[in-house]
Amino acid sequence: MNLQRQWVTPLTIGAFVLMAVTGVLMFFHLDRGLNKLAHEWLGWVMVVGVVLHSVVNWGALVRHFRQTTGRVLIGVFVLVLGLSFFAGAGQGGEPPFAAPVHALARVPLSTLAQVGGLTSEQLRARLQAAGVTAATEQQSLEALIGADLRRQVQVLGAVLKKAP
Repeated sequence: MNLQRQWVTPLTIGAFVLMAVTGVLMFFHLDRGLNKLAHEWLGWVMVVGVVLHSVVNWGALVRHFRQTTGRVLIGVFVLVLGLSFFAGAGQGGEPPFAAPVHALARVPLSTLAQVGGLTSEQLRARLQAAGVTAATEQQSLEALIGADLRRQVQVLGAVLKKAP
């Protein structure tokens, strides 16, 4: 493959612009539509662009590793990356929405029906459509499907979704 700066550099710049704009939008919770999806999946274009840009500009890249400033800056970012894999004080664990999801999953199905503005029959039908079979109205969703947050969100979403 003939790597040329005339397309490798614009690829890297374009991918950077996409990542920067969508990242800033997500940071300020202003992302809309496909911003997050584009950021996550098209980020791979940036990875490819940076790798190709590094290959094309190998000499300049190696020079940065020979200079103290380059080594220090690269080292700082590698250190920050390493630290990002550890939860800070008060962080980690489940996301903020987990508590209300678990709370809804623990109430009797009769209460869950009231929360959703549903009759018992409607709730049973929606549970059945989500692959959950309930024996009594006193059971909780957690008793039926377990404590897995992802599954609870999935079933609650199906059950509490407004009818068209």
